[in-house]
Amino acid sequence: MSRASRAVVPPRPRVTVLGAGSWGTTFSKVLADGGADVTVWARRPELAKEIREAKRNSDYLPGVNLPPTITATSDVGRALADAQFVFVSIPSQSLRGNLVELKTLIPEGIPITSLMKGVEKGTGLRMSEVLESVLEIDPDRIAVASGPNLALEIAKEQPTAAVVSSASLETAERVAMVATNRYFRSFVNTDVIGTEFGGVLKNLIAVAIGIVDGVGYGENTKASIITRGLVEMTDFAVAYGGHPETLSGLAGLGDLIATSGSSLSRNNTAGRLLGQGYSFADVVKSMQQTAEGLASVAPVLTLAEAKGVDMPICRQVSQVLAGTLDPRDIAPHLTTDDDSGPQGERTLDAKQDHGGGAVRRALQRALDQLRHGRRGA
Repeated sequence: MSRASRAVVPPRPRVTVLGAGSWGTTFSKVLADGGADVTVWARRPELAKEIREAKRNSDYLPGVNLPPTITATSDVGRALADAQFVFVSIPSQSLRGNLVELKTLIPEGIPITSLMKGVEKGTGLRMSEVLESVLEIDPDRIAVASGPNLALEIAKEQPTAAVVSSASLETAERVAMVATNRYFRSFVNTDVIGTEFGGVLKNLIAVAIGIVDGVGYGENTKASIITRGLVEMTDFAVAYGGHPETLSGLAGLGDLIATSGSSLSRNNTAGRLLGQGYSFADVVKSMQQTAEGLASVAPVLTLAEAKGVDMPICRQVSQVLAGTLDPRDIAPHLTTDDDSGPQGERTLDAKQDHGGGAVRRALQRALDQLRHGRRGA
């Protein structure tokens, strides 16, 4: 009997989604179309009423009809009562405060899945770590979901895939079975670190792509930043214990391609406005929803410095946000201002270590695991 078949899921699981923004509502639709009875918690009573009665969320998903098996409430206690799965889609920087309020309301023993892609300011914690810390639960109960998941496309039932990751493969498989339907397929892995950091870091690269797009640079520039950005993402994730192959999968390269190239991406849109000359404050004011990449730049760079990981693209995004770098200079500075001599394309090609020994060892461990047939993403 396979592990997946042992991960029993009720015929019509009762699922709660915390958060009624575009992604929380879209994922509620994914779950409902997969056969679940879904309750959405919306902070605003009027939004909960619209979802419950009109089966619409006109603020975040205009024109999209929601399945009849979705309901909503602004009473978080009612939303969580009798839940068998909980999915969390709350802005990363307000997650901790929300969790403190509902800590005692979450039923014991059920899987809790993060749909968020951010790093907490001040602590540098990933969202799964915030869940574990505040809720004081076993990490085996926690899963994260990530991938090339632009909300509006999925709400329109355009086929895509995601990866569900947990320290417990059984938890990942249980969640993936609930989060799968005819247009949305969930794969699994156990690399929570790589999966989460892939979702976080691609947001920063998407902001950079938006900046150069707003400036007016073309496809060569954007392709160069995407590929060099993937190197930064991989070096960072591996330095913190992630697997390099995860960054080549749905949560890394897949999400990076989707987010960098689409006007539906909030991070891409924010970057494009910056490239057009708008100030950081004006961009934040104009965004209806949170662009997680803007909030994650500072904590990611702090974490990178702690591990000796060089992230020039992310650093330049930070300088644009701070107003110390002209958006037009982001790509030329990246490609031509380094006078230290030729640089290896990959970490393994570098002539000097610069802290890369740990990265090389992690890459070697991953390759050894693949050679010996260890199950991966």
